[in-house]
Amino acid sequence: MFLRRSSTERDSQAEETVILPDPAQRPKGRPTPSRRVAERQRKQTMKVPSDPKAARKAMRDRERDARREARGGLMSGDERYLPPKDKGPAKAFTRDYVDGRRRFSEYFVFVAVGILIAGFMRDSRVQGVVAMVWLGITMIVAGEVSLMLFRLGRELQQRWPDPADRKGCKLYAVLRSLQIRKLRVPPPRIKAGGGAVKK
Repeated sequence: MFLRRSSTERDSQAEETVILPDPAQRPKGRPTPSRRVAERQRKQTMKVPSDPKAARKAMRDRERDARREARGGLMSGDERYLPPKDKGPAKAFTRDYVDGRRRFSEYFVFVAVGILIAGFMRDSRVQGVVAMVWLGITMIVAGEVSLMLFRLGRELQQRWPDPADRKGCKLYAVLRSLQIRKLRVPPPRIKAGGGAVKK
């Protein structure tokens, strides 16, 4: 004969039922993974197609997206995507200092190409004039760059007294000042004469 449980027994069992907390509300009990570890875990959990052809295509797509992201970060001046030679606050200040003023040195490439073409002429008088023009332009650029380095060095020394913090900035400034403005990478953030560049 089966005995029917009373309602009081059912109520007592219901009270003994343990309600587990929501997993999202429980403490993690572990440190937050670093960005590198999280990225590695994301790649490991990424689904790879079983078909070799589809897997290669997926890999090419991921590499293309990574290159596009890196290029976009470089062109926007994001510190995370800059090469080692462009990183650091001193290098950023050097870029802004060079880009903040229009200089004759940024047209040096055009002048050099023109003089090179003119140098192929066989007329001795033309070659003499070309040599004098080349000497004059070289002296102008050398004087302009020397003055820029003197003023830049003074600014850098005031802001970063430790020589290690401003290492390589002067050579960096020379190379950037000789580049055509539109071809400078990272692109200028400062207009020639001051003011931020509109993006």
